[in-house]
Amino acid sequence: MCFYFPEYIYQHFLKIRKYSGDAFKLEEVVKQDFINISKPLTYKGIFAFHKYWGKKPIETTSFFIENFTNPGDIVLDPFLGSGLICRECVENDRSFIGIDLNPFAIEHAKLILDLPTLNEYKIAFELLKEQVCEEINRSYTGSDNLVRSHYLWDDQELKQVWRKNRGRKVILEPNAHDYALAASFNDYQITNFREATFFNNSRINSTSGLKMHDLFTGRALRNIDILIEAINDFPRYLQRALMLTLTSAVGQMSNMVFAITDRGKNGNGSLNEIEVGSWVIGFWRPKLHFEINVWNCFENRAKKFIKTLSLIQQRKIRFTENIGQYFSSEFDALLIQDDCLKVMNSIPTDSIKLISTDPPHGDRIPYLELSEVWNSILNKKVDFDSEIVISDAKNRNKKKANYIEEMKNFIREAGRVLRPDGVVIKVIP
Repeated sequence: MCFYFPEYIYQHFLKIRKYSGDAFKLEEVVKQDFINISKPLTYKGIFAFHKYWGKKPIETTSFFIENFTNPGDIVLDPFLGSGLICRECVENDRSFIGIDLNPFAIEHAKLILDLPTLNEYKIAFELLKEQVCEEINRSYTGSDNLVRSHYLWDDQELKQVWRKNRGRKVILEPNAHDYALAASFNDYQITNFREATFFNNSRINSTSGLKMHDLFTGRALRNIDILIEAINDFPRYLQRALMLTLTSAVGQMSNMVFAITDRGKNGNGSLNEIEVGSWVIGFWRPKLHFEINVWNCFENRAKKFIKTLSLIQQRKIRFTENIGQYFSSEFDALLIQDDCLKVMNSIPTDSIKLISTDPPHGDRIPYLELSEVWNSILNKKVDFDSEIVISDAKNRNKKKANYIEEMKNFIREAGRVLRPDGVVIKVIP
């Protein structure tokens, strides 16, 4: 992790930290604070709930919020990403503004700020289970009328079928019923979410002709559809929690789950000691891969979310998506899905104490392209044209010169909205 931490910011830090009468020297305290963020802990609780590309340690955010702002100050993240900073700000009595072009990023931040109660989510999950579990599991039921948990495919050839017996794995030889059942969903057409948009980008293994049917079996798409149709009947705040439970699990529902053999991820070793891998960054479709029961994937994530909610102290957080309303009323946070330059133009001059952000790092991580499966499942439209990024996808025409000019505009706008005593922290990997 690299922190852009200019000397004038360090001097500012020395000025705002007052330890009169403290037995420790200021320099020792500063050193200890840096030690704390140089060895961050693993993600826990709500911060570990959902995968996101380039997610940063929360200790970094906490350090800057604590040391560079006071209660009531406004913190801005114009490239919100995973949105972990929003709850950290609010829980420390700072006001927060988060902006991101990525629909998923804003939905995730809304969830973090507006969590359902443990009881609400548990009831919703049980109702959902009653509605869809049996129907989904029928699509994985073998000739012995027992539900399968995993199918191991080598391209189009079915190698193994797994089921559970009292929590233990039972490996079966595939039969004609297994092939026929899988094939019966091959022509399934999705109805409750949109087709994804991909670009020719070898960096993330995508092509413009790539479709959701290339990433998922027809059976998986049909079962995802069943889940979404049932989720849509819940109140909006519960819909969000359930839909993000689905997106957090959808990678394991795909054809991108590699099989780990004794020869590695996709080796030619024995299948006797095979293990289930996971979805890695990009859209790599390994030849040897697993198809996993969609309900099991969803239930596993839901149970983790239930555990997370049981450890969180609930508080009422008021957030809005209207910038005028935010500055004229008492809201804890403002979340806006839009081009950050356009939104920042509406933020009053000299109003922001801290800008803490992880801006687009050239062509390293094309966030919108990587989030497209999630946004497809969420049925959210994506404005690829407005993204500040360098992309290897030539048909997007996202070149270095445009990126530099847009980042210059961002820096100028950041200087305008920042208070005279304000600070900009740029965190990059």
